[in-house]
Amino acid sequence: MSSLVVCREASHARSWYAASGPQLNAQLEGWLSQVQSTKRPARAIIAPHAGYTYCGSCAAHAYKQMDPSITQTVFILGPSHHVPLSRCALPSLDIYRTPLHDLPTDQNIYGELWKTGMFECMSLQTDEYEHSIEMHLSYTAKAMESHKDEFTIIPALVGALSESKEQEFRKLFSNYLADPGNLFVVSSDFCHWGQRFCYSYYDESQGEIYRSIEHLDKMGMSIIEQLDPVSFSNYLKKYHNTICGRHPIGVLLNAITELQKNGMNMSFSFLNYAQSSQNWQDSSVSYAAGALTVH
Repeated sequence: MSSLVVCREASHARSWYAASGPQLNAQLEGWLSQVQSTKRPARAIIAPHAGYTYCGSCAAHAYKQMDPSITQTVFILGPSHHVPLSRCALPSLDIYRTPLHDLPTDQNIYGELWKTGMFECMSLQTDEYEHSIEMHLSYTAKAMESHKDEFTIIPALVGALSESKEQEFRKLFSNYLADPGNLFVVSSDFCHWGQRFCYSYYDESQGEIYRSIEHLDKMGMSIIEQLDPVSFSNYLKKYHNTICGRHPIGVLLNAITELQKNGMNMSFSFLNYAQSSQNWQDSSVSYAAGALTVH
């Protein structure tokens, strides 16, 4: 058996976030220090994946809810921006590098997931080109730094799943979501508005365009807080909001539904909302951060 350790480099460092460990640590520490842990311990969080200059302060509201003292495995579900996927995909990697410290993958859980036959293999090239998972690695490393040698990660790329496919993954992921030692990070930005995104929905009754976008996003956020995957799917069909992590969110909502059927009491709250710009001659991307707790 080969003893070769396969690593994924921090391919978006220097462009999407600081490559210097001390500089990145100071930035993340600054954002986290301004946020309170009101929903700790989170069982799952939704947080954005844009460059930290745009969404770092927003994401802190979600990461502050992580409890490193009980978290043993962090599942990171990100959308696929560049490669068409009809299922979910897993990497064949041992280590994910960040400027702060390396994050080991959980080979035992990967083995369990591979045995289901429900996953494709994500190549190293695809992984390093994609940013939706990587943008959560450094924040995870920072949030877990007090127990940095005591946890593993499970990154998974979520494709453009049909409603029935999202439901197929429901029972599988609900088994892991039920375990308080596991935490799910769902990677999603919200509305991508503007010509370059081919999306220009505008409800004039809301006033300025950025108010219309906020109203549209918060309709979707309210449905997510209701933990209703069917209503969320219907909302997307009606408004076509360009929420790029809609399928990871759908998988999470379906997993929660499965646990609720078995009597588990859970609630989700959004804690922050932001927009990259109010310059409507160009474009804007929205960001939201929230946490799922078990009662």
